[in-house]
Amino acid sequence: MSVKIGVPSKGRLMEDAFKWFGLKGLKAVHGGLEREYSGTLDGILNVELVMLSAGEIPRELSVGRIHFGITGMDLVREKLGLWDRRVVETVKLEFGHADLVIAVPSFWVDVNTLDDLDAAAAAFRRRHGFRLRIATKYHRLVREFLRNHGVADYQLVDSQGATEGAVKNETAEAIADITTTGVTLRANHLKILEDGVVLKSQAMMYRALCAETSDEDKATLNELLMRFKQN
Repeated sequence: MSVKIGVPSKGRLMEDAFKWFGLKGLKAVHGGLEREYSGTLDGILNVELVMLSAGEIPRELSVGRIHFGITGMDLVREKLGLWDRRVVETVKLEFGHADLVIAVPSFWVDVNTLDDLDAAAAAFRRRHGFRLRIATKYHRLVREFLRNHGVADYQLVDSQGATEGAVKNETAEAIADITTTGVTLRANHLKILEDGVVLKSQAMMYRALCAETSDEDKATLNELLMRFKQN
C-alpha cells in the first residue's frame, strides 16, 4: 500500500499545490503522459499523488480512497453532509481564497441586507405568485445560511455554468456564487449584500478519517503531518 494524496489535476490550484509542496521540501512530480493522473513526491517514500478534479477530492476523502486531499473549503462543506465527521482540516494552505456570497441586481436600491432580501422575496411572491429564484451550485451551504438568517419565500435553481449571467438571462432574480474580487459580479450589474458572505473559503489540506492504513502507512502519515505543519 501507499499513502495517497489527492491533488487538483489542473489550473491554478494544481500549480499552487505543487509550489506549496516545494516549500515543505517535497518536490511534486507529475506522472507524465502515460500516467497523467498520478505522480510522486520526491523527498519522502511510500507516497502517491492522485490527480483529480477539485470537486472529486471531497468524495474520495469521504470514502477513504485517499488519505489526504487538497481542495477548497467550499467544496468539502457543500458536497459532504456532516463533513467534520468524515474529514479533518489539517493545514490551511493560504491560497485559493474566494468568498461564497449572495448577490442581487445593483438596481435593487432598497435591498442591501438579508432582512431586505427576505422582505423583497415575500413581496415578489405576492406579486408574481411564485418564489424568488436564487441561482447557485452551492445548494447545501446557501440553504443552511438563508435558513439561519430567517430568509424565506425563495427557491434555489441549479446553475453549473456562468452563474453571474443568470439574472441577465432571466433564469433567476439573484445569485449565490464564489468570487475573489467581485469584478465579474459588478460587470454583470450585481452587488453583494452587506451581510451576504456565506463562507470565506480557501484551499485546505484535509485528512480522511476512514482511509485504511498499514503500519508503514501510519509512519508515512506521521512524517507527512510533521512536514505539512512545519513553517
